[in-house]
Amino acid sequence: MSQRYSDLMDKVYLLAMIVAGLSLLVMTIIIPIGIFSRYVLNRGESWPEPVAIICMVTFTFIGAAVSYRAGSHIAVNMLTDRLPQAIQRLCARTVDLLMLLISLVMFYYSFYLCADLWEQPVAEFPILTSGQTYLPLPVGAILLILFVVERLLFGSQENRPIVLLGNHG
Repeated sequence: MSQRYSDLMDKVYLLAMIVAGLSLLVMTIIIPIGIFSRYVLNRGESWPEPVAIICMVTFTFIGAAVSYRAGSHIAVNMLTDRLPQAIQRLCARTVDLLMLLISLVMFYYSFYLCADLWEQPVAEFPILTSGQTYLPLPVGAILLILFVVERLLFGSQENRPIVLLGNHG
């Protein structure tokens, strides 16, 4: 069971990494287009800013889940590194449980935020509603929940081959 779950999480991780990477790529392409349009063509387009913001939100929340599974998130472990091994494990378990709680709260509130704003159009980008633009929040929360549960049940996954992809040092 643990191997099947971890294999499924590998696929979810890879998909999330691709989505986060593509959103970062699109954001870095869109911003110069908006700047060029405004300052060179003297014609400020309305769509680059909301698209860039959507990409940034997507990259942030999906990318946060990816970095959590990879163990590359921001962590201050100056104190815990000096503790006995048993206390270190207890601290790590406590952090994971708190992360699960935070992810559940984030999912709850972001789900209702999306639901409440689902019909409200975005003035600068009318093909999307405000609720749709906030979808990366509950999706990122679900990914975090899945990755935290995996870590709680099966330990750290930062040494899996898919997670080490691209690490050369």
